[in-house]
Amino acid sequence: MKPHRVFIAINLPDHAKDELLAYQERWPELPARWTSKDNLHLTLAFLGNRSDQELAKVCDVMKQIGERHNPFPVEFTKITYGPPGKMPRMIWAVGESSPELLTLQQDIASLLAYSEDQPFSLHVTLARLSNFQLRQIEVEEIPDINEEISISFGVKSVEVMESKLRRSGSEYSVIQSFMLKE
Repeated sequence: MKPHRVFIAINLPDHAKDELLAYQERWPELPARWTSKDNLHLTLAFLGNRSDQELAKVCDVMKQIGERHNPFPVEFTKITYGPPGKMPRMIWAVGESSPELLTLQQDIASLLAYSEDQPFSLHVTLARLSNFQLRQIEVEEIPDINEEISISFGVKSVEVMESKLRRSGSEYSVIQSFMLKE
């Protein structure tokens, strides 16, 4: 059986996706491939390729994690280039990570034996930039993206997701959703 390309995410509610999508029209001059509404999510852990058996274990662990965490709010406060401190490759919606979000993410990392090169940051990728095309634009003509926003919602579930690579970009689907305890 072909392995599954797996990650753990929080899916955004439609109202938050719609608000974020409205920003696509702000910077038409940027050589960007904008994320589709269906693909907007907050990644908590990218686990890579997993077999069917490994995927079943991931789902078992995520069920336990969901039972240990309460719902909590998330707020995006800015749209900016990402990742910080590097040549811009993406446009992100970012926010401050709440203690509840950090505890959930650390619990996932610990129980799934997952580690990341960079510390976790609250962000959603709105667009991927074409570095080649971006270099063709004069530096002073590249728009400054540092837009203050306020988009918030309550997190009530966490999803195990699968990413399938297509010519048109990644396609994401929910494998299983786990409600946080009430």
